[in-house]
Amino acid sequence: MKHLTLLAGMAVAATLTAGSASAQDMSFFRIGTGGTAGTYYPIGGLLANAISSPPGSRACDEGGSCGVPGLVASALSANGSVANINAIAGGTLESGFSQSDVATWAYTGTGIWEGKEPVESLRAIANLYPESIHLIARADAGISGVADLKGKRVSMDEPGSGTLVDARIILDGYGLTEDDIDAEFLKPDQAADRMRDGAMDAFFFVGGYPAGAIAELASQHDVTIVPISCDEAPMICENFGYFSNDTIPGGTYEGVADDTETLSVGAQWITSADQPEELIYGITKALWNENTRKQLDAGHSKGKMITADTALDGVGIPLHPGAERFYKEAGLLAE
Repeated sequence: MKHLTLLAGMAVAATLTAGSASAQDMSFFRIGTGGTAGTYYPIGGLLANAISSPPGSRACDEGGSCGVPGLVASALSANGSVANINAIAGGTLESGFSQSDVATWAYTGTGIWEGKEPVESLRAIANLYPESIHLIARADAGISGVADLKGKRVSMDEPGSGTLVDARIILDGYGLTEDDIDAEFLKPDQAADRMRDGAMDAFFFVGGYPAGAIAELASQHDVTIVPISCDEAPMICENFGYFSNDTIPGGTYEGVADDTETLSVGAQWITSADQPEELIYGITKALWNENTRKQLDAGHSKGKMITADTALDGVGIPLHPGAERFYKEAGLLAE
């Protein structure tokens, strides 16, 4: 897994000046996200801030942090779903974000995990928000539908990403393979740079809208969002039930005035069964604290879609016992 860039400080300065707290009082918790131009990364930073409460911090009821006492969490830029799952399984990450489809495949040893050892220790903390499948094309590339990708230069996203998995499924659903396109495997910001230079016709990205790399590209160059529909390619939704119909609203990206029909999968926060129950209970409790609600609402447009009411939607792997205990206490899960 590509290592890794710390997102915004996690109140480290407070930990260094808290002379009354011993090193034993402090613990660390990493959240693997995605590329810096996507949605995982800023959402990871918001959640890391929300669950952190370094030694010496003011108590929640005194206007301080409402995170887990003594915890310093950090969001790390990584290669996305597959890489995060592998890192969690290998013990080099405590948690990470994953698309719901990829997490389910990993746990059950199906889909892209068929023939591999299932990651049976994988556990869920929460479903977060829907991730929309973006297929972005140059406005002058002559691409109005997925079938028009044939013969075009298309970035499928980087190896290890959930986007690459879904891009292959979508091509197959429309009767195409990677052999039918001039495929490249780049992060969305790299693909956008290539598109600016006229060296890329289209690229896939799965994530919450608006995505930073796409917004920046659309502000400088004319682009279109290519529609993806199970009405046109019914086998996609027949074979992969975790896809949902979705719409990217008109005006989300500059120059794209109309709504665009697409598909989405759930973005989920996952961890390992090896993580302590009390720790994950505290993290889940901090996630759904009123103070966190304010941070999510103000911090990112997708943050408003992260709600306790949808925390268990589309979760295809077991909940971590700590998370499960919280949801039962909160009345969100039957005893």
